[in-house]
Amino acid sequence: MFESQPICSQNAVKANSIHPDNLKLLLPVFAYYMLGVVYTEGGMVQGENIRLGYRRHMDVFRGVPFADIPGRFEKPQRHPGWDGVMKTTEFKKRCIQINLLMTDTRGSEDCLYLNIWVPHGRSVSRDLPVMVWIYGGGFLAGGSMGANILDNYLYSGQEIADRGNVIVVTLGYRVGTMGFLSTGDSSMPGNYGLWDQHAAIAWVNRNIRSFGGDPDNITLFGESAGGASVSFQTLTPHNKGLIKRAISQSGVALCPWAINKNPRRFAEEVALKVNCPTDETMAACLKLTDPARLTLAGTLSLVSSPDNPIVGNLLLSPVIDGDFLPDDPRNLFHNAADIDYIAGINDMDGHLFTGVDVPSINSPLVDTPVEDVKRLLGSYTKEKGQAGLDNAFSTYTMTWGSRPSREIIKRTVVDIGTDFIFLIPTQAALYLHASNANTGRTYSFLFSQPSRLAGIGRPYPSWVGADHSDDLQYVFGKPFSTPLGYWPRHRDVSGYLIAYWTNFARTGDPNKGELSVPVTWPEFTSTSHQFLDINSNMKKDSVGEKMRMRYVNFWTSILPNLPPTV
Repeated sequence: MFESQPICSQNAVKANSIHPDNLKLLLPVFAYYMLGVVYTEGGMVQGENIRLGYRRHMDVFRGVPFADIPGRFEKPQRHPGWDGVMKTTEFKKRCIQINLLMTDTRGSEDCLYLNIWVPHGRSVSRDLPVMVWIYGGGFLAGGSMGANILDNYLYSGQEIADRGNVIVVTLGYRVGTMGFLSTGDSSMPGNYGLWDQHAAIAWVNRNIRSFGGDPDNITLFGESAGGASVSFQTLTPHNKGLIKRAISQSGVALCPWAINKNPRRFAEEVALKVNCPTDETMAACLKLTDPARLTLAGTLSLVSSPDNPIVGNLLLSPVIDGDFLPDDPRNLFHNAADIDYIAGINDMDGHLFTGVDVPSINSPLVDTPVEDVKRLLGSYTKEKGQAGLDNAFSTYTMTWGSRPSREIIKRTVVDIGTDFIFLIPTQAALYLHASNANTGRTYSFLFSQPSRLAGIGRPYPSWVGADHSDDLQYVFGKPFSTPLGYWPRHRDVSGYLIAYWTNFARTGDPNKGELSVPVTWPEFTSTSHQFLDINSNMKKDSVGEKMRMRYVNFWTSILPNLPPTV
């Protein structure tokens, strides 16, 4: 199954006039280990072996197929296999999606591939913990295949794998129209992107032992829509026994943008854009439509205001289909009872979104009208009408005083967005996980490393903390791989995150493993809602309890009990 490949072959020794009998003296110095050709269920694959340091090497496999080219609006199927040895040294295309400017498409329908990083020390690795990354992008975009911006590959698993001594896997899944369009019935049920993720997880479970991984110790981790995807994968009954642990960063299944409760309406809008009927033949017509046209028809509207926040435009998302998600996610936490779970947010996760809805918050010399605060709150509480708005406004202005400063008003807008979009649903998910847990442990975190762009002017005022996705560069070790772009404190926080995450993947306890951590992270329980505040200056007071309790209480208890608007 494994092949030991010494750097110094016997032919090379002869060519350098070294007697073969002395080879055994040289091998301890020159030898290293690699997987070579690996046997998978589809056929043989061979990746690239790279040297990282003294007796430290890594095998990297790029573009390993985990399923066949998917049928349009169909569940993925197993790959038919191949003959010979597949060279897996180059990334494949990401799944077809809109480009950054939403003017064209990029990617391919042939996109169900994964990438694997396997670290080796003095011998070929065996039974390593496995960490499977699911990328974010609002279920509209994203990818794990190659450079994100210029030559920067954000989701390289090399630093995590090397520092934490774990196998890292990244995968592709369908996004946008092709991954999540649903007619709300059996003709086109949706959730194809979630099925892709599930197929990749199942493939890893069946095949990762050949790469030196432990199939019984798989940890999912993801951010934003990827964090919500991780949450969905723990809740579906289809993953029973496949997942040991999970980490959701800035996204859970309970987020207001994570479930589309009226998919038919959006499917009809897409159908009209591509000249398909909206009757019983709609699904058949959509399946025959050009994928680029379908993808562009699902473009997100960037027109927003406090009355029409951008988060409400994220309509291509998972649905309760009676299959992958047989019920409302709130009722499925029993399926995660034996899965260890970490979930948390960035302290200003909502800044990216509220900066679009209320642009004045990013203008240091411009006042943000109090009326805009009310309008944003009104849009988030519209189901409860004036009573909802009045209660929300009094809750968020309780500490303002008679003359709130310009900055306080702006920060309140960010707090409102952070709470509604991320913090409240994450706290609810943590509580449900803990209260349904059997053997599964629960951990809560707040990431608060200030934005590296804060204080240099628009779009980041000096008071901005950790914005949405600011955690990614640290989780993937960018301060180590590109050191010139960071300060020592950034390497500190990156080291802390990698230590907590990989310890957790190894043992189910972020405090115990192969790496030391700066502060002991207590469990979150149904009676003790403790959390860890992660940043570069961690001390004993980095442990807190009942995160933003007043606001959690408002959104989870006070608001739901108000009578609905007539």
